[in-house]
Amino acid sequence: MFRLDTVGSGELWLAPAPGALPLLEEAVRSEMSISAMGLGLAVRLSRLAEAYLRAGRADEALRRARSAVELSRKHQERANEAIALRVLAEATALGDSGDAISAGRHYTDSLALAEQLGMRPLVAHCHLGLGKLHRRMGKRQQAEEHLTRALTLYREMDMRFWPEQAEAEMRELG
Repeated sequence: MFRLDTVGSGELWLAPAPGALPLLEEAVRSEMSISAMGLGLAVRLSRLAEAYLRAGRADEALRRARSAVELSRKHQERANEAIALRVLAEATALGDSGDAISAGRHYTDSLALAEQLGMRPLVAHCHLGLGKLHRRMGKRQQAEEHLTRALTLYREMDMRFWPEQAEAEMRELG
């Protein structure tokens, strides 16, 4: 449902494939009507939020990500909470207000949960997000530390797409 794309800054993203957003929206609507906000909905809301983010709809992404965090906490779904917090961090960092402090807190919370639960790919994604955030804030040392950690984890897990993203961010550090 996602394809490789670039955004205005030249940054590579996984963008929703044409027609993917309506399918994700319908899946979430159906789930909400059937299960009355039941278990597991948080992760689908997170995926929808991420799709909105990739489609440039930051306000909708932020709203859905907040709902996903709230639902995952309500149902004590810690893994889904970790996923939702990372998406919330990205939406917060890239939204209109670009609240770097809140985004950093959400990334850190997601990272802590992901580490506790052994969610290594999510740990790597959080480090990449924190690295990007610190680079944009001009905090070179912190950015380099997080990007290096993300790159190491991606390589250890033999994830082929993501090391390129971390390396591109490292090049941006100069």
